[in-house]
Amino acid sequence: MDQNGLIAFDSTQQALRAEMLLEYVDLEIDVCPTPKEITAGCALAIAFHEEDLETVRRIIRDEEVVIRGIYFKKDGKYDTIEE
Repeated sequence: MDQNGLIAFDSTQQALRAEMLLEYVDLEIDVCPTPKEITAGCALAIAFHEEDLETVRRIIRDEEVVIRGIYFKKDGKYDTIEE
């Protein structure tokens, strides 16, 4: 299954922190460059599987990770689901 979810960040520190937290709970994620169509202050983004959305949201909320937004890729374009 494709990793069509994407978390964008404004800082590299928050991206690396989120990576550590998500890997700690054994989510399958990939750190990747932030797509140019998403405006963010950080060049790193985290891709994840759509079925892991609730876990991703919970960790971001509970651990107070600062993000730019969560996006899903549909028909080749990224749509914001939350900021």
